[in-house]
Amino acid sequence: MSTHINAPEGAIAEAVLLPGDPLRAKFIAETFLENPVCYNEVRGMYGFTGTYKGKKVSVQGTGMGQPSLSIYVQELFQFYNVKKAIRVGTAGGVSEKLPCRSVVIANGACTDSALQTQRFGSGHYAPVPSFELLDTAYHKAKDLGIDAKVGLCFSGDRFYDENETWKFWKKYGVLAIEMEAAELYTLAAEFERQALAILTISNNFVSNEETTAEERQLTFTKMIQLALETAIV
Repeated sequence: MSTHINAPEGAIAEAVLLPGDPLRAKFIAETFLENPVCYNEVRGMYGFTGTYKGKKVSVQGTGMGQPSLSIYVQELFQFYNVKKAIRVGTAGGVSEKLPCRSVVIANGACTDSALQTQRFGSGHYAPVPSFELLDTAYHKAKDLGIDAKVGLCFSGDRFYDENETWKFWKKYGVLAIEMEAAELYTLAAEFERQALAILTISNNFVSNEETTAEERQLTFTKMIQLALETAIV
């Protein structure tokens, strides 16, 4: 057991999906996994393990923001020997070509997070995913008929940003704004593990299109299917 994950040894699979919302973790487990077993309820941050197409897979909620995700992912890597960590989360689109429900595979994560400053000081680390997972997800999307876009995301520390910094990041080719991928990629590099973020556009800053909270929690199934197919390879 670790401080925030109350799971015995062997309860967590080597491949784990990481939704921010613990209720999405529950939805994924109950909808996509066979014989799911809940291994964690500490702080209401659900974790489940089951099988998908005969392969053992876990799903663990991480909460919102990089500091929260950092706790859960470090414990998964350090104490439970997780090998593959795939974030399945929502993001705000900053491209006119990304309407709500579009899928983005993040091939890099820009960030303004103080976590990076604490680690690297004046250096500028470039958080990127594992190429193996990125390549697998790209080709699996083709096989599944999912029109997934591959590109940069921006992992911000602020949700309510009156400065509208998305406009700046859009100028440099960023496709989506979210709050976790940069820390996931950085921890994966530190622990020599594989990581990837697969995102669904839940709102678009350009068009002001939005989805509902219920949609974000209970749908966006293309992203989940793509992540599961990627995880079991």
